[in-house]
This record gives sequence, C-alpha cells and structure tokens, in this order.
Amino acid sequence: MLGLAAKSGNVVSGEFSTEKAVKTGKAFLVIVADDSSDNTKKHFSDMTTFYEVPIYFYSDKVGLGNAIGKEFRASLAVTDENLANAVIKKLQSNKTE
Repeated sequence: MLGLAAKSGNVVSGEFSTEKAVKTGKAFLVIVADDSSDNTKKHFSDMTTFYEVPIYFYSDKVGLGNAIGKEFRASLAVTDENLANAVIKKLQSNKTE
C-alpha cells in the first residue's frame, strides 16, 4: 500500500519533509521506523499528538525505505486521506495476526 501511495505522489519521506507535512496539515498518517532514535520517536509522537495525526512505529529504516522504493528512511507521511486510511487498516490487521 505504501508503494502505491508513493507512486501516486502521496508520500513525503525524511524527517524534515514529514515534520513539514504534519505542521501544514497535509499529513493524514505518520510512520516512523522502529529503529529510529528515542529522540526522533518522542519528537514525532509529541508532534502527532498535538496535531492529532495517527502515528505508527513500523519495521526498520531499511524496510520503511524499501516500502516506498527508496533507500533507508526514518519517517514518512501519507498525504492522501483515503490511502492513509487503507494503510492504517493494513497496519492494524498485521498487529492482530
């Protein structure tokens, strides 16, 4: 699903771009790599709580980057609401399995 979102131009990646998308109200979902630093995780957790954007911690930096066809990425934001909802459903179904 993330690859589809990336191909359609609805994903921004990297810490700066992700933060900008959240602060400008364009992000509908933020995903942070599980192996990111504690400081990065806390920063994005606090920010997404303030701006009321769902956040998930997933995979590692390499896995997150590969999901969108790039090299390693610590964070990304999905900027399309429907695609974000589809990714959230997928992430929640993976947690229950």
